[in-house]
Amino acid sequence: MIQGTFIFILFLGPLIFFHELGHFFFARFFGVRVEVFSIGFGPKIFKWKRKDTEYAISIIPLGGYVKMFGDDPFREQPLTEEEKKVAFNHKTKWARFWIVFGGPLANMILAFVLYFALVVSGEKVPETRFGNIPQSSLLYDMGFRSGDALREINGKPLVSFDDLNLAESMVDEIKVERQGEMLSIKPAYNATAFIDLLMEHSAATLRAPIFVDQTGKAFALTRQQDVYDPGYSLEEASLGKVSLWLQPVANINKTDEVPVLEKTSEVVPAWSDEAGFKSWMAAKGLYPIDLQVGSIVMQSPADKAGLRQGDILTGLAGDKIMGFEELRARVQKVKAGEEIAVNFLREGKTQEVKLRPETRTVEKKTVMTIGVFSGQRMVLPRMRETAPEGLFSALGMAWNRTVDGVVKTVAGYKKLITKEVGLNNIGGPLAIGKVASDSFQISLSMFFRLMAIISINLGVINLFPIPVLDGGHIMFLGFELINRGPLSRRKLELAQRFGVSFLFLLIFIALFNDISRLIS
Repeated sequence: MIQGTFIFILFLGPLIFFHELGHFFFARFFGVRVEVFSIGFGPKIFKWKRKDTEYAISIIPLGGYVKMFGDDPFREQPLTEEEKKVAFNHKTKWARFWIVFGGPLANMILAFVLYFALVVSGEKVPETRFGNIPQSSLLYDMGFRSGDALREINGKPLVSFDDLNLAESMVDEIKVERQGEMLSIKPAYNATAFIDLLMEHSAATLRAPIFVDQTGKAFALTRQQDVYDPGYSLEEASLGKVSLWLQPVANINKTDEVPVLEKTSEVVPAWSDEAGFKSWMAAKGLYPIDLQVGSIVMQSPADKAGLRQGDILTGLAGDKIMGFEELRARVQKVKAGEEIAVNFLREGKTQEVKLRPETRTVEKKTVMTIGVFSGQRMVLPRMRETAPEGLFSALGMAWNRTVDGVVKTVAGYKKLITKEVGLNNIGGPLAIGKVASDSFQISLSMFFRLMAIISINLGVINLFPIPVLDGGHIMFLGFELINRGPLSRRKLELAQRFGVSFLFLLIFIALFNDISRLIS
């Protein structure tokens, strides 16, 4: 909890600081007196004063503000001639534009600097890969296979998953790497729908290539003898095409470490397809470790029927199953109240029990369950390191990434406004805190990549033509040009009320989504 809070502040602090610094810099540049420069809102927990400005750190770290002298359209007391020289509202429209625009501009500059630093120093990020793709899926029909690593999309190189936030409407061509071979696939598919498919079949669903035999002894398929690759998956192994090593292993509960390998191992010849893999597995008497029962829910159908931790599930009603997801899918087809036979191995002996699956509601969906948790081991993200770029090349790449990030962000909000995506996609401080903490645990490259993306989002959001936001102030400057003078006090009051109400509505939606994700 403490670590997560620290990471959240470390992540959000620079974004807020540079945004307010942009306002502060242009205010001082055009001779406006800055009364308060605060990081955070609410009561001040630390403050000091230098010349005319009070600098402060406030208790709520979800924003900040720069209070400028004369930035109060409702002030009734007239200013003196000396005060007008340092008052915000008495500066030219051009000066006020840059003072207001300075905040979003600073966020864009920060994103550019972060991207430049990443490119010039080299990055270490998780490889963008497909997860488990069953033969019945649309992705399989397009030509994709489990474990495929994405390398290019519509001619643009892919380094990490955040590069996939497409602004284009269609995915015309994708290049993937499979078993060391580069392949081109042309799905001609809607970009948003394609990303949804990729999220549905994420790399988090890839299983470690670990098996158990009838006695519970563990084995692993490896690409090199005596070397266990925590990023290599069972789904990739099932594609065949390359020779592998079958090796007895220990400490299978720590798949992020190299298991203790015994001296005996054998070379497994390459098979041609998934059917060949299943035949080989059956001939060896091996079962994917996800079919081994990890735990049992108390008072569940499995518990009442006598299933135990360590049992190896082998079939339903006499039909063999080759994975836990296959078991789950088969159970969903059982009618409520119907009895089904479960075949399993215990201490090397084949046994059978009969039970009735029960209905449960999971994420607002009704599912059939027997109360068994899999003993599966998932693969770790496979990291990809990029070589450092030269100075001039890095400047160009950082500029392209920043512009691309702005385009993608605007396109994303456009889809939100036009209802192409739902409001449930809006995240608040809890969502930001979680992804910041997760990215920090993965690598510093991912942490700073995310910081650059959120910095761009912060800049774009603040340019929305909503009163109380920077874009709202710029909109009022436009109205002043049209009216050839400031708006009436009544109109300003109504605009401020609308802006505050709209902002609170967005905050409510974001927090509601955060809490819903937390308790779901």
